[in-house]
Amino acid sequence: MDFKKFITIVPDWPKEGIQFKDITTLMDNGEAYKAATDEIVKFAKEKKIDLVVGPEARGFIIGCPVAYALEVGFAPVRKEGKLPREVVKVEYGLEYGKDVLTMHKDAIKPGQRVLITDDLLATGGTIDATIKLVEQLGGVVAGIAFLIELSYLDGRSKLDGYDVLTLMQY
Repeated sequence: MDFKKFITIVPDWPKEGIQFKDITTLMDNGEAYKAATDEIVKFAKEKKIDLVVGPEARGFIIGCPVAYALEVGFAPVRKEGKLPREVVKVEYGLEYGKDVLTMHKDAIKPGQRVLITDDLLATGGTIDATIKLVEQLGGVVAGIAFLIELSYLDGRSKLDGYDVLTLMQY
């Protein structure tokens, strides 16, 4: 399926010069959303995944249906202060400043094979931080899957050594 047909390009959002890739028009088409999910599930089955992990919020949108189809659990990665129990955290750089991502300390058992999911690979900062959380807890990043990759931002260079699936590239 040509998934790009279901992505709406929004010019100058959230600021001038940005060509925002809106995935909601893929998600509101049941056939396209299912087909995209099925592609990621196929990739994950080859990796023998034990757990799916996704950063908020769009990583949840991609990861939860994948986890459901694989009949495995889903562990959320959240911004600091959003998870109610003991967490591990990683600070990472943003274009202008820093942010912190967290996971529950008991979300991953050592040796579990993890698929990380998100909607978009841009600069790779969020996914790099997510990888660090998974590995800090003893998980094995068996694969990483995205709907979209903005290849001109070279985020993939932060993912050397990991098996990465993207369904669309811009």
